[in-house]
Amino acid sequence: MSTRSQNAMSFSEEVQRHSVHTLVFRSLKRTHDMFLSCQGMLPPIDEEAEKIKKLVKARDCYGLVFDKVERNKINMKKSQPNHPKSDSLDIYKDNHLPLAITDNPEKVNKNTETSMVLSSPSTQNIAAANRLINHIMPKPKWHPPWKLYRVISGHLGWVRCVTVEPGNEWFATGAADRVIKIWDLASGKLKLSLTGHVSTVRGLQVSPRHPYLFSCGEDRQVKCWDLEHNKVVRHYHGHLSAVYSLALHPTIDVLLTAGRDSTARVWDMRTKANVHTLTGHTNTVASVVAHEFEPQVLTGSHDCTIRLWDLAAGKTRATLTNHKKSVRSLVLHPKVYMFASASPDNIKQWTCPDGKFIQNLTGHNAIVNCMAVNSDGVLMSGANNGSMYAWDWRTGYNFQRMQAPVQPGSMDSEAGVFAMAFDNSGTRLITAEADKTIKLYREDDTATEESHPINWKPDIIRRRKY
Repeated sequence: MSTRSQNAMSFSEEVQRHSVHTLVFRSLKRTHDMFLSCQGMLPPIDEEAEKIKKLVKARDCYGLVFDKVERNKINMKKSQPNHPKSDSLDIYKDNHLPLAITDNPEKVNKNTETSMVLSSPSTQNIAAANRLINHIMPKPKWHPPWKLYRVISGHLGWVRCVTVEPGNEWFATGAADRVIKIWDLASGKLKLSLTGHVSTVRGLQVSPRHPYLFSCGEDRQVKCWDLEHNKVVRHYHGHLSAVYSLALHPTIDVLLTAGRDSTARVWDMRTKANVHTLTGHTNTVASVVAHEFEPQVLTGSHDCTIRLWDLAAGKTRATLTNHKKSVRSLVLHPKVYMFASASPDNIKQWTCPDGKFIQNLTGHNAIVNCMAVNSDGVLMSGANNGSMYAWDWRTGYNFQRMQAPVQPGSMDSEAGVFAMAFDNSGTRLITAEADKTIKLYREDDTATEESHPINWKPDIIRRRKY
């Protein structure tokens, strides 16, 4: 027998002698021994860096308030000619009252608190402080609460997307059962089922100018359906992985898609040409929206950034890095030149065209998957745990919290809300959920401002206990 064959036999015996389980266990033991010595040895905290971080955070969140207070100081100095050197906030200091939001709470010592109990500020001082606070925090508009009025079953998998057609007569949903279903909006009855995708349908849009329905899914396909013949008439090939979101430009025949290949693509709707590939994100692009005005394209990604794109050049116009966790949803306000972004840390509002930060909407303790806003200024958000929050767009006031009920026989973990959309009147909300159902909500007609009052207390001075 040759030396080569002997070596081959000995090598095969050696492999057989040690099982895969033994080799993996040895590897784990070596890794454990290597890293055990430095376990729990965290680097010391740099107090200077922590201080700078807090200052930057404070400026980022409350910069507008700080600037407003400085302007008020200047204006109040001008309005007091007899006391040119006096501080504009002496009305608060004379009564030992720290200014809400802007004053440092560490300055309030025990003596100050005692004097606050003994002394009562004048009506003039209270009115001046309340005017300032009401200017910074305007009272929210009253909105009636929303209630569930219909549950539609029919899909055999998680319902991942929903869209309403421009005529407001029907809506379409896509799900993990690979089927697109079209439902009558008034009655909730199934009108049509479209099959063609070979994996989960993740995005749907109906064109307002053509009889076309566009769909995308985890099978990397982007399809154009002719609704007059109920069949696919175009495919848009180019994405290298699952396509998670799509949008139609409101004025030009352009289709935008985004997905797991970290890109957003711009397609000529008619020629199927890939006009631009918008690159720059470093992780999955979860949401894309199209705008008539600049910026015409906005994308939100799992790399925690939002990008505003120049559609003509196909380049990034601005990158917003305020979020600390993945951005899963973007929504444009139908009337105001603003947009909102949703992330597990919070919901943020921005102004166009440069993405100037406005305010945080905090309260969700889960991954926020979707948002929808109507022309009345009601912003709805839905999360992975089935929680749905209703917000006043202007003030960020959370006026209602709901928990989506799961279908009988479903697990509690199937309470996630994956997509939502208002109908074109803004009076009905459609949600797509993990319990394989579609739920419809509407405003409670019996609710009044007396039965559901606004729990809003901007009058900080009055709320102090003297």
